[in-house]
Amino acid sequence: MKKLLLFLIATLFVGVLVGCGTGNSDEETSGDNGETSEENVEIKVGATSVPHAEILEEAKPILAEKGIDLVIEEFQDYILPNKDLANGSIDANYFQHIPYFNSQKEEFEYDFVNLGGIHIEPMGVYSKNITNIEDIPEGTEVIISRSVPDHGRILTLFEQQGLISLDENVTKADATIDDIVENPLNLKFSPDVDAAVLPQMYEREEDKLVAINTNYAIEAGLSPLEDSLFVEDADSPYVNIIAARAEDENNEALLTLVDVLQSEDITNFIEETYAGEVVPVASE
Repeated sequence: MKKLLLFLIATLFVGVLVGCGTGNSDEETSGDNGETSEENVEIKVGATSVPHAEILEEAKPILAEKGIDLVIEEFQDYILPNKDLANGSIDANYFQHIPYFNSQKEEFEYDFVNLGGIHIEPMGVYSKNITNIEDIPEGTEVIISRSVPDHGRILTLFEQQGLISLDENVTKADATIDDIVENPLNLKFSPDVDAAVLPQMYEREEDKLVAINTNYAIEAGLSPLEDSLFVEDADSPYVNIIAARAEDENNEALLTLVDVLQSEDITNFIEETYAGEVVPVASE
């Protein structure tokens, strides 16, 4: 009798263990309807804080609905986002315009592709004390980024204002300080600082002109439309893009990211948020 009782207890105990094990397995692998749920695809995108990371934040919930979890890695310079893309720390980046992208590929032999243009940031020239182009004193120093791909852009902007003339045999985007052929005010162009430092130079060097990239200007509380002495037209060719490694040229998640960033929802967000200081390509 005792043996029979022990056998029944042991059988009941094993049954409980089996039941508990089956229950845990179902919780780990099945959803409410008993079907196995699929995890979202994760992509990590490097971006400078303003406006790029802000725009990506707006795209996050839209991407989540499409099964994509967007992780945003913020940078404060123009060098590391491409280095981190090359070494695989991030899947794509969103901070650079096409001429800079091309120059970086050539200089560092990056195997990158342009997945699509998202917006334009018209560049402005600022000064604390000079409030009119006609009042620019002779010999004024112009502080610009040491980033060579921006030099042709800045010099073209000065030429459009009639302040200098460039060698007509040189492509505007490739122009350098050495290509200035007329400079009636004897302006002194100083390409000696990183782009991120330009707003600080504007605050400190009150009698000089400072050409500031729009992302850094907005981040510093400056409006290219209201605070600059003069600014690029919205039809600037310097389109900010999504860059990725060549091996990911057909990556579905990254292509979906580009589609979302070019969508009507994000276009409207950019137009309403930045009021012409950032111009979505989709609205061109």
